[in-house]
Amino acid sequence: MLNVLLTASVSFVLTFLAIPVVMRIAELKKLYDVPDARKLHTKPIASLGGVGIFIGFFLSSLLTVRLQESPEFQYFFAAATVVFFLGIKDDILVLSATKKFIGQVLAAAIIIHLCKVRIDSMHGLFGLWELPEAVSLAFSYLTIIVIVNAFNLIDGVDGLAGTLGLLTSCVFGAYFAMVGLSAYAVLSFAVAGSLMAFLIFNYNPAKIFMGDSGSLMLGLVNAVLVIKFIAVADNPAVAYPIPSSVAVGFAILVVPLTDTLRVFSIRILNGRSPFSPDRNHIHHLLLDRGLNHKYVTFACLLLNMAFISIAYFGRTLGPNYLMLIIFSVSFSLLGMLIYSPRGKRRRKRSISEALPKNHSEGHSTLVTKVVPITTESAVAEN
Repeated sequence: MLNVLLTASVSFVLTFLAIPVVMRIAELKKLYDVPDARKLHTKPIASLGGVGIFIGFFLSSLLTVRLQESPEFQYFFAAATVVFFLGIKDDILVLSATKKFIGQVLAAAIIIHLCKVRIDSMHGLFGLWELPEAVSLAFSYLTIIVIVNAFNLIDGVDGLAGTLGLLTSCVFGAYFAMVGLSAYAVLSFAVAGSLMAFLIFNYNPAKIFMGDSGSLMLGLVNAVLVIKFIAVADNPAVAYPIPSSVAVGFAILVVPLTDTLRVFSIRILNGRSPFSPDRNHIHHLLLDRGLNHKYVTFACLLLNMAFISIAYFGRTLGPNYLMLIIFSVSFSLLGMLIYSPRGKRRRKRSISEALPKNHSEGHSTLVTKVVPITTESAVAEN
C-alpha cells in the first residue's frame, strides 16, 4: 500500500510541475490546436498534455515497480513509449490513419508476445472458454487496438478522457491492490496520479489538451489493465474473485467502448472509413442536448459509475445475461439521446453549423492535432 501511495503522489507532483513547462514551450514554439468550424474551442490551446502525463506516469512507475519481480513490465514500458512517441509525432506533424494503425499494431504486438498479456479465454461468454491460439491472438490484437482508439476518440470535451481514465485506473488499481498484484496496482495509480494533476489544467475552460500523446497511452494502459483484470478476477483462487469478469471489465470501460463500437459500426455500414470524422460521439449528443463541457463530463462519469455498479451487483447473473443488460441499457440510453425530438432538432442545427461551406469535410487523423498557429490545421476528430 505504501508503494501505491508513493507512486500516486510522485506521479501527481511530477505531472503538476511538468504541465506548466509544456504549456510554456508550446507558447514559445507556437504549437497550438487551432480552432476551426468543427472544433469546440474558440482560441488556440496547447495540445501536448500527454507529455506531462507520460513524465509523471513513467518516472513514478520506474521508482516503485520492481522489474526483477515483474520482468514483463519492461516490455509494457516499451509499448507505452511507442504509442507516446507515435502520439507526439501525430500531435505535431499529423500522421495518416494508416501510420497510426501500424504503430498501434506494433505496440499491441509487444504487449501480446513479449509482455504476455493476452485474452486466452472468454470465461463463459457466449458459451466460450479457452480460445484456440489463432483466435486468441486475433481477439487480443482487436481488443487492444479498439481500447486504444476508444480513449483517443472520447477525448473531445474538456476533462472527459482524463476523468474517465481516472475512474477506470482507480477501479482497476483498487482491485489489483486487494488481490495482491502490487505491480499492476502501482501501474494503475501512477496513471491516476498523473491524470489528477493534468485535470487541474484540463477542466473547462481547458488551458491545455491531452492530445494523442496522452489519449493513445491512456488507452494502451487501460487495455493492459482490463485484460489482466479479466484473467485474474474470474479465478476462484484469488482473494476476491469476481464472476462474469468479461462483462464487468467491459462495464468498467463502458462509455468509451460503447461509443467507439457504435460510431465505428455506423461509419462502416454507411460505407465510410471507421476513422472518418463526424459529430456522432456521445459527447456530441450531450452537447446537442444543451449541456456544457462540465456537465457532459459529469454525466459521462456518473453513467460509467452506474454501469460499474450494475455490473458488480449483477455479477452472479453470468456473463451472457450481464452483457445483455449492459448493451441493452447503454444503447437504449443512446437511442433516447439520438431520437428524441429535441435531440433531433439540435443535432440538425449543430451539424449544419459544424460542416464547412463549399467544400467537403476533410480528415486526416482521429483527434485534435497540434500544429504551428501559422499553418493550416487538419480537421480533427473532436
